[in-house]
Amino acid sequence: MSSTVRRAAVRRAAAVLVAVSALGLTACGPSEDGAAGAPTASATSGTSSATPDATATATAAPTTDAPKPSAPKAPKPTAAPGTTKTAKPSTGPDYDVFPCSTFDVTFKAELAEPTTSSYLLKVTNKSGKACRALGHPIVTFGDLDGAAHQVGAAPGIEDALLLKPGQTAYAGLTGGAGGAGSKTVSFIKLTMDTESDLTQTPLKATTPGFHVSDKSSVTPWVDNAEDALSIG
Repeated sequence: MSSTVRRAAVRRAAAVLVAVSALGLTACGPSEDGAAGAPTASATSGTSSATPDATATATAAPTTDAPKPSAPKAPKPTAAPGTTKTAKPSTGPDYDVFPCSTFDVTFKAELAEPTTSSYLLKVTNKSGKACRALGHPIVTFGDLDGAAHQVGAAPGIEDALLLKPGQTAYAGLTGGAGGAGSKTVSFIKLTMDTESDLTQTPLKATTPGFHVSDKSSVTPWVDNAEDALSIG
């Protein structure tokens, strides 16, 4: 065989191999439709499974008509362990008013009846707060021992006469007729009933020619002069 014939045969064999190889690649590789369609279907399937359904999302979202939660109420304070509740003290104008002492008042004695040596006793609240004139005044005679007898019923401490600043309480002091056994003094001393052991400074008032006897007496504190001189 000539060289020309051999070269022609080699070319034909090479062409055949190229054609066979091309057919093999076409059969194994994806077609245009397959290449474009398969990934798209897969992507669509993945998106459907990952994204929640629009209707379900709308249903799950809270509506604007739902009631708003109210703020929690603060707990009421409670008493500490081991303590007990007590009632609130009264704040009325007459609450915690103390008895009047000689430090709270001024004192005067006025002659009311010369025949019986009767005097009208007056105490006026000079302090800046209210106080109570309790019971009877405690009256002593000059430098003599003893005190005037107390006559007439006096109210209890809760009902005792209330003296606001500047107000006056009255009591009646009766001496006795002069004669054998009587003594005369020119002044008397007064202290207030405080129902306590408070030490007071006695208040002095002049009583010229006051006749002291075993019948000398004093009435409780009242709010007017007429009643003060009629008790007994």
